[in-house]
Amino acid sequence: MPKKVTAVLSAALLVTATLTACGGGEEQGAAPKITVWTEENLEDRMAVQRQIIAEFTKKTGIQVELVGVAEDQFSQTVTAAAAADDLPDVIGALPLASVRELQANDLLDTETPGRIVDGLGRDTFSPRALELDTADGRLLAVPSDGWAQLILYRKDLFEKAGLRPPDTYEALEAAARKLNTGGMAGITLAIAPKDSFTAQSFEHVALANGCQLVDNSGNVVLNSPQCVKAFEFYANLAKNYSVKGKQDVDTTRATYFSGKAAMMIWSSFILDELAGLRKDALPSCPECRKDPEWLARNTGIVTALKGPDASAPAQYGEIVSWAVTRDAAKEPASAFVTYMMDEGYARWLGMAPEGKFPTRTTFAEQWDKLPAGVDTKKPLSEIYPADVLTTLRESPDTFARWGIPQGQGKLVGATMGELPVPKALSALVDGSLTPQAAADQAKADVESIKRGIRE
Repeated sequence: MPKKVTAVLSAALLVTATLTACGGGEEQGAAPKITVWTEENLEDRMAVQRQIIAEFTKKTGIQVELVGVAEDQFSQTVTAAAAADDLPDVIGALPLASVRELQANDLLDTETPGRIVDGLGRDTFSPRALELDTADGRLLAVPSDGWAQLILYRKDLFEKAGLRPPDTYEALEAAARKLNTGGMAGITLAIAPKDSFTAQSFEHVALANGCQLVDNSGNVVLNSPQCVKAFEFYANLAKNYSVKGKQDVDTTRATYFSGKAAMMIWSSFILDELAGLRKDALPSCPECRKDPEWLARNTGIVTALKGPDASAPAQYGEIVSWAVTRDAAKEPASAFVTYMMDEGYARWLGMAPEGKFPTRTTFAEQWDKLPAGVDTKKPLSEIYPADVLTTLRESPDTFARWGIPQGQGKLVGATMGELPVPKALSALVDGSLTPQAAADQAKADVESIKRGIRE
């Protein structure tokens, strides 16, 4: 174990002994106990976390009560807990918008995360992940891991057609146009108005062109020229080169898996399914029936995309973090998060490596070897080329998000509840709105949501 980590844990153990001697627990002589909420609340993942916690308790004497919380219930649950003065000490797997929501409601300890990161070694973390968790020079939470929105494309078809990877608006549209033939869609693209996946897919494309939700003053700017261009580009792909109908998270995957689309936008959580490691989501293309890994081997991956109005490529990605609450038992909470980011980190990532890219870059080699999948387990390094895995691991460094750097996490969360952008997109694809009108409608709807948020 690195010396810095040993020092942090040793300090925590010293505090544990002091608390025990002074009656810091519920009764004289009781060991410290902390409550940890986790949004990794699936039962198999809860089991892994309980195992890590048991080892942590054995090592430190600190008792941990683990509570699973559903992501879509988080705001309601944390509001009720704060009102009852019953907040947990630590919250894990917390999305960026939720971290900002806690910040806005003054529920975070913003001193401890920085100390944890410094103790582990700030240079061992992705700089961009730290940046996304920072406000006013303070680290709000400890970035744990991330998943990425990707453009997946059929390498075999691209090579045969002499096409370059779809890493720019121009290259993506050219490929969609050329490969959109009889039984093959150029791309399968989400457009369902009530699906958050549509919002994520569009944000990926919009960020690539420099389109932002708000400016640095918090003004909604969805009708900027960059955004109008993004609306126009996305709708053109959906209308002319994608599958007809209100495609969503399930149908886009099914179309690509059946071999009937040359490209799609999907999250990195698809990587195990693409390789035939999940029985409930198997590739069904003709070649896949004899060889379940055929589609994975013939799929190329683009992380960051660049539009004509942007200065640099960007991509949508989610960083989840460990947050320490304002009234937490600071030293036991710090020791716990440190342990989860070091000795317990590989097993934490191993719960779903395809959706848990390490924000601690020193764990890159271990991540490559972690078994992915559900019904069949296999390391991603046995399926995907080394350069693909390197690109995936490094993708958090190009992550961007609407509203997060501007401190508008609460607004971001609210828009994901009401989905104004997918509604405008759907109307644009239907032909009832122009790109400018769709951007104006999305802006007006987001402004309305913003007014409804209690400051």
